[in-house]
Amino acid sequence: MKKWQLFTGVFTTAMLLAACGNGNEATEASSTASSSESVTETASSEDTVIKVASHTTPMTDIVEIAASVVEEPYTIELVEVSDNIQYNEAVFNDEADANFAQHEPFMQVFNEERGADLVAIQPIYNAVVGFYAPEYETIDDIEDGAEVAIPSDATNEARALHILDAQGLIDVPDETFVTVDDITSNTKNLTFTSVDLLNLNAAYQDGVDLVFNYPTYIAEIDLTPADAIFLEEDDTNRFAVQLVTREGNADSEKIQALQKAFTSQEVYDFLEELAAKGHLAPAFEDPSK
Repeated sequence: MKKWQLFTGVFTTAMLLAACGNGNEATEASSTASSSESVTETASSEDTVIKVASHTTPMTDIVEIAASVVEEPYTIELVEVSDNIQYNEAVFNDEADANFAQHEPFMQVFNEERGADLVAIQPIYNAVVGFYAPEYETIDDIEDGAEVAIPSDATNEARALHILDAQGLIDVPDETFVTVDDITSNTKNLTFTSVDLLNLNAAYQDGVDLVFNYPTYIAEIDLTPADAIFLEEDDTNRFAVQLVTREGNADSEKIQALQKAFTSQEVYDFLEELAAKGHLAPAFEDPSK
């Protein structure tokens, strides 16, 4: 197997304030008042912009749909990032108001590792994940000692293992976070290779026997959930993709407006279109009902 390394970055922002004035006291007073009004208007304008970090479709598509329906005076600005770390760092560092790219267990691990205070406030959809095989057509074709590529992050590793458990290929405890070390039965002597989530397509193309993946990523190599050898069977929404913000902002008017836009009829209809293709299932109720 190849080894890949994901490079991460950090968002930086800066604001330059400048003022100057001269003349008599009346002119200075007028200038000061004008400057104060300008700063107030700028602050007011900035306070109505809701920055949402995300990094791939369909999440970015949903952010843009929400932006088209958010109620005035608010506007939603997509902050597009390139990996699975930056969107949490952006919110934690107050460079974005919220993010939309992950399920709650993934967020919980980030909180523990960074001492962060992120909270999941609204499940939006549950991605249809599963395992893909370059050579096998059915689960009965899986050979003894087959190599299995699973995500290297703790939460998606656990999700992958629970899917294998549900298919009777291994046994793991019924807990959210499990690892390969927790496997108690492995009837086909599967071997496991940890791969970064964004490089699972490469593992498939390299011929790994079984590869866990999301519909968003597997589409990049022209595969769909219909091509999976088996899919996840879980209706609990434990791994639903969530709208995430900082704990102290969760009850703010900005975030309430954001949440309303994300659970709008327009977003739901878009999710239903993808659901019809087998890619996902909405995780909130149809607003029309």
